[in-house]
Amino acid sequence: MHQRYPDIRIEGENFLPQPVYRHVASFLSVFKLAVIGLIILGKDPFTFFNMETPGIWLWAQENKIYACMMVFFLSNMIENQCMSTGAFEITLNDVPVWSKLQSGHLPSMQQLVQILENEMKLSAHMDSLPHRRV
Repeated sequence: MHQRYPDIRIEGENFLPQPVYRHVASFLSVFKLAVIGLIILGKDPFTFFNMETPGIWLWAQENKIYACMMVFFLSNMIENQCMSTGAFEITLNDVPVWSKLQSGHLPSMQQLVQILENEMKLSAHMDSLPHRRV
């Protein structure tokens, strides 16, 4: 892109997910730490609620390192899915010219060049028109 358009400025930034997904990810982050702490300390939270201890918890108590790693990696996977939007939005002079969220796919390099050329031609044409005062 820089070879074809040396004056073009390319910036990237995060596109925030919907608030509900951000809250779910935050909750999972705290919940993950609590579960890992309970596993390491050997505490059984189910007895507090007068519930029978599930077999998976007994297994986690016997295999603390493996269980903690599983909790950590599985919860991180879910947190990342909650925070990922898959957004790839392109704007030219503050005008949106491509949205992966709307189209559902990334543009090919040919499409991207064609879109930018069309927008630049349109912008140059609009700039050449006489301005009317109202």
